[in-house]
Amino acid sequence: MQGRSISKGTGSGELLVSSEPISFLSGVDPETGIVVEHGHPLEGQSIAGRVLAFPYGKGSTVGSYVIYALKQNGLAPAAIINTETEPIIAVGAIIAEIPMIDRLPPEFSDLPPGTTVTVNGDTGEVSCDGTS
Repeated sequence: MQGRSISKGTGSGELLVSSEPISFLSGVDPETGIVVEHGHPLEGQSIAGRVLAFPYGKGSTVGSYVIYALKQNGLAPAAIINTETEPIIAVGAIIAEIPMIDRLPPEFSDLPPGTTVTVNGDTGEVSCDGTS
């Protein structure tokens, strides 16, 4: 599936999907990679090494630094997919060198969580099971 490239590189992993936006500042623990925002659909789940798909980010600009800290701690997502990227998440992905894309076609939402996908931030493509 073709989207828009935000941050270069390639990352593969199990798809972790949230229908809700994510705040990295106080929403994700940079020391564990666990979503800690109370009431969030992903609360208690680790984002480490997974392809994290969510609509957009929310919260403070410090969220960019939290994404970078996750990378430095070896707990960052393998890649990020947004419906529509906003600057906080884009900056975090770029400085942390996490592949990132957005604006995928509607059929992306048909992929079940847990599907192994590859995000190519160079071309803006996401593929699963050897297809794109």
